[in-house]
Amino acid sequence: MQEHRYSFELDASPEEIWDLMHRRRPAEADGTPDVGEFGPIRRKIEHGPVTIEILHEGDENGAGLVRHCFFRVPKYLLTNGIAQSWEHVTAVVPYESATYYAIGKPLWSRAEGEHRLEPLPDGRTRVHFVERYHVFNPVMRFLLERRVHRFISKDNDKLVRQGIEMGLKAKRQAGA
Repeated sequence: MQEHRYSFELDASPEEIWDLMHRRRPAEADGTPDVGEFGPIRRKIEHGPVTIEILHEGDENGAGLVRHCFFRVPKYLLTNGIAQSWEHVTAVVPYESATYYAIGKPLWSRAEGEHRLEPLPDGRTRVHFVERYHVFNPVMRFLLERRVHRFISKDNDKLVRQGIEMGLKAKRQAGA
Protein backbone atom coordinates (compact mmCIF):
# COMPACT_ATOMS: atom_id res chain seq x y z
CA MET A 1 0.00 0.00 0.00
CA GLN A 2 1.25 3.46 -0.90
CA GLU A 3 0.58 6.59 1.11
CA HIS A 4 0.98 10.23 0.15
CA ARG A 5 0.59 13.22 2.48
CA TYR A 6 0.79 16.92 1.78
CA SER A 7 -0.31 20.20 3.33
CA PHE A 8 -0.56 23.80 2.25
CA GLU A 9 -1.82 27.06 3.73
CA LEU A 10 -4.47 29.34 2.30
CA ASP A 11 -5.64 32.84 3.11
CA ALA A 12 -9.15 31.68 3.96
CA SER A 13 -11.11 30.40 6.93
CA PRO A 14 -11.97 26.70 7.32
CA GLU A 15 -15.62 27.67 6.74
CA GLU A 16 -14.83 29.32 3.38
CA ILE A 17 -12.84 26.32 2.20
CA TRP A 18 -15.42 23.84 3.49
CA ASP A 19 -18.25 25.67 1.74
CA LEU A 20 -16.32 25.57 -1.49
CA MET A 21 -15.57 21.84 -1.22
CA HIS A 22 -18.77 20.51 0.35
CA ARG A 23 -21.73 22.84 -0.14
CA ARG A 24 -24.59 21.07 -1.84
CA ARG A 25 -25.39 22.59 -5.17
CA PRO A 26 -28.55 22.24 -7.22
CA ALA A 27 -28.47 19.97 -10.23
CA GLU A 28 -27.38 21.75 -13.37
CA ALA A 29 -30.64 22.77 -14.96
CA ASP A 30 -30.24 23.78 -18.58
CA GLY A 31 -33.11 21.68 -19.77
CA THR A 32 -32.11 18.06 -20.13
CA PRO A 33 -29.83 16.58 -17.46
CA ASP A 34 -26.50 15.23 -18.68
CA VAL A 35 -26.46 11.44 -18.51
CA GLY A 36 -23.18 9.66 -18.06
CA GLU A 37 -22.21 6.03 -18.23
CA PHE A 38 -23.69 5.43 -14.77
CA GLY A 39 -26.84 7.55 -14.86
CA PRO A 40 -27.78 11.21 -14.45
CA ILE A 41 -24.95 13.58 -13.61
CA ARG A 42 -26.09 16.18 -11.10
CA ARG A 43 -23.14 18.42 -11.94
CA LYS A 44 -19.73 18.25 -13.55
CA ILE A 45 -16.47 19.86 -12.43
CA GLU A 46 -13.61 20.17 -14.90
CA HIS A 47 -10.21 21.41 -13.78
CA GLY A 48 -7.30 20.87 -16.13
CA PRO A 49 -6.95 17.15 -16.85
CA VAL A 50 -9.44 16.20 -14.10
CA THR A 51 -13.18 15.73 -14.59
CA ILE A 52 -15.48 14.96 -11.67
CA GLU A 53 -19.07 13.90 -12.28
CA ILE A 54 -21.20 14.27 -9.15
CA LEU A 55 -23.74 11.43 -9.27
CA HIS A 56 -25.24 11.99 -5.81
CA GLU A 57 -24.73 15.10 -3.65
CA GLY A 58 -24.99 13.34 -0.28
CA ASP A 59 -26.51 15.00 2.78
CA GLU A 60 -26.31 18.69 3.74
CA ASN A 61 -22.66 18.21 4.81
CA GLY A 62 -21.60 16.10 1.82
CA ALA A 63 -21.65 12.75 3.62
CA GLY A 64 -22.74 10.11 1.12
CA LEU A 65 -21.60 12.12 -1.91
CA VAL A 66 -20.82 9.83 -4.85
CA ARG A 67 -18.53 10.96 -7.67
CA HIS A 68 -17.08 9.45 -10.85
CA CYS A 69 -13.64 10.91 -11.54
CA PHE A 70 -11.36 10.92 -14.59
CA PHE A 71 -7.68 11.79 -14.17
CA ARG A 72 -4.26 11.38 -15.74
CA VAL A 73 -2.14 8.25 -15.40
CA PRO A 74 0.99 7.15 -17.26
CA LYS A 75 0.37 6.23 -20.90
CA TYR A 76 2.12 2.87 -20.47
CA LEU A 77 -1.09 1.65 -18.77
CA LEU A 78 -2.61 1.59 -22.28
CA THR A 79 -5.68 3.69 -21.43
CA ASN A 80 -4.69 6.77 -23.44
CA GLY A 81 -3.36 8.23 -20.18
CA ILE A 82 -6.78 8.37 -18.49
CA ALA A 83 -7.93 6.51 -15.39
CA GLN A 84 -11.22 6.64 -13.55
CA SER A 85 -12.45 6.08 -10.05
CA TRP A 86 -15.76 5.83 -8.28
CA GLU A 87 -15.64 7.60 -4.93
CA HIS A 88 -17.87 7.72 -1.86
CA VAL A 89 -17.46 10.48 0.77
CA THR A 90 -17.96 9.36 4.38
CA ALA A 91 -16.97 10.28 7.95
CA VAL A 92 -17.74 13.97 7.52
CA VAL A 93 -17.11 16.45 10.36
CA PRO A 94 -18.31 19.83 9.02
CA TYR A 95 -15.61 22.51 8.75
CA GLU A 96 -12.98 19.99 9.92
CA SER A 97 -12.58 16.80 7.86
CA ALA A 98 -13.99 14.30 5.42
CA THR A 99 -12.91 10.85 4.25
CA TYR A 100 -13.51 9.13 0.94
CA TYR A 101 -13.17 5.57 -0.32
CA ALA A 102 -12.63 4.76 -3.99
CA ILE A 103 -12.32 1.94 -6.46
CA GLY A 104 -10.23 2.78 -9.52
CA LYS A 105 -9.01 1.43 -12.81
CA PRO A 106 -7.04 0.61 -15.03
CA LEU A 107 -4.98 -0.93 -12.20
CA TRP A 108 -7.97 -2.21 -10.28
CA SER A 109 -7.28 -0.55 -6.97
CA ARG A 110 -8.66 0.74 -3.73
CA ALA A 111 -7.91 4.20 -2.41
CA GLU A 112 -8.90 6.02 0.71
CA GLY A 113 -8.26 9.65 1.37
CA GLU A 114 -8.92 12.34 3.89
CA HIS A 115 -8.68 16.09 4.01
CA ARG A 116 -8.52 18.01 7.24
CA LEU A 117 -8.80 21.77 7.76
CA GLU A 118 -6.63 23.25 10.52
CA PRO A 119 -7.46 26.84 11.53
CA LEU A 120 -4.36 28.97 12.09
CA PRO A 121 -4.17 31.89 14.54
CA ASP A 122 -3.81 34.48 11.75
CA GLY A 123 -7.16 33.59 10.13
CA ARG A 124 -5.54 31.37 7.52
CA THR A 125 -6.12 27.62 7.18
CA ARG A 126 -3.72 24.74 6.73
CA VAL A 127 -5.24 22.08 4.47
CA HIS A 128 -3.95 18.55 5.06
CA PHE A 129 -4.46 15.68 2.61
CA VAL A 130 -3.59 12.03 2.89
CA GLU A 131 -4.29 9.27 0.37
CA ARG A 132 -3.60 5.56 0.57
CA TYR A 133 -3.53 3.49 -2.62
CA HIS A 134 -3.56 -0.30 -2.96
CA VAL A 135 -3.53 -2.30 -6.22
CA PHE A 136 -5.48 -5.57 -5.92
CA ASN A 137 -3.42 -7.80 -8.23
CA PRO A 138 -0.17 -8.77 -6.43
CA VAL A 139 1.90 -8.85 -9.64
CA MET A 140 0.66 -5.43 -10.79
CA ARG A 141 1.10 -4.18 -7.22
CA PHE A 142 4.77 -5.22 -7.27
CA LEU A 143 5.43 -3.89 -10.76
CA LEU A 144 3.38 -0.69 -10.95
CA GLU A 145 1.69 0.42 -7.71
CA ARG A 146 4.46 2.73 -6.45
CA ARG A 147 5.16 4.32 -9.86
CA VAL A 148 1.50 4.93 -10.72
CA HIS A 149 0.66 6.32 -7.28
CA ARG A 150 3.66 8.67 -7.42
CA PHE A 151 2.46 9.93 -10.84
CA ILE A 152 -1.12 10.50 -9.61
CA SER A 153 -0.02 12.14 -6.35
CA LYS A 154 2.37 14.53 -8.10
CA ASP A 155 -0.55 15.99 -10.05
CA ASN A 156 -2.93 15.97 -7.07
CA ASP A 157 -0.69 18.22 -4.96
CA LYS A 158 -0.84 20.94 -7.59
CA LEU A 159 -4.38 20.41 -8.87
CA VAL A 160 -6.13 20.33 -5.50
CA ARG A 161 -4.46 23.53 -4.34
CA GLN A 162 -5.12 25.28 -7.67
CA GLY A 163 -8.76 24.16 -7.65
CA ILE A 164 -9.38 25.53 -4.16
CA GLU A 165 -7.53 28.79 -4.88
CA MET A 166 -9.45 29.33 -8.13
CA GLY A 167 -12.75 28.58 -6.40
CA LEU A 168 -12.01 31.02 -3.58
CA LYS A 169 -11.04 33.72 -6.08
CA ALA A 170 -14.21 33.22 -8.14
CA LYS A 171 -16.39 33.20 -5.04
CA ARG A 172 -14.82 36.41 -3.74
CA GLN A 173 -15.12 38.14 -7.12
CA ALA A 174 -18.81 37.18 -7.25
CA GLY A 175 -19.27 38.64 -3.78
CA ALA A 176 -20.69 35.37 -2.44
